[in-house]
Amino acid sequence: MKKLEIVGYKRANLGPVEAQAIRNEGNIPCVMYGGQEQIHFYAPAILFRPLLFTPDVYEVTLNIEGDEYQAILQETQFHPVADHLLHADFLQIVDGKPVKVAVPVRLVGTAPGVQKGGKLVTRVRKMRVRGLAQDIPDYIDVDVSKLDLGKSVRVSEIKAGNYTLLESASNPVASIEIPRALRGTVAK
Repeated sequence: MKKLEIVGYKRANLGPVEAQAIRNEGNIPCVMYGGQEQIHFYAPAILFRPLLFTPDVYEVTLNIEGDEYQAILQETQFHPVADHLLHADFLQIVDGKPVKVAVPVRLVGTAPGVQKGGKLVTRVRKMRVRGLAQDIPDYIDVDVSKLDLGKSVRVSEIKAGNYTLLESASNPVASIEIPRALRGTVAK
């Protein structure tokens, strides 16, 4: 996983009025759970930009008033109209305890079906996995070099490392669609 640091400050008061005051100052109210205790804090909104607007998975170092914690971004809440970040939940990484994360899928290779005129369609952009934080990959590579027209790669065909895939084994990850012009010729 990629690394990122967010500097935050503990929140003295909890509740919607205090949370709105924090947002008005350009900060985001956050909570970190999964460890010994929940820690409520806030951090500047600008620090979340590289974390939110990317498909990558980050291990975040939370520096909360000098105390450092390792965590992953678990959930975010956005404003329904203005589409800006309202709240962020972090899951603390504890040694020996597995975490669940959605990891981006990367298609590798050239499919023969594409060379014959088919269209490569990505059915799943991220896959949920469970494993120790150090075993979670940056990407799940899916080999499409054996895909012909009308064929697909399923989750069951993907080799997992030291982590478990949480998706249904029968779900297609990528497939080659047959274009309308070729449908009559492929069926024969």
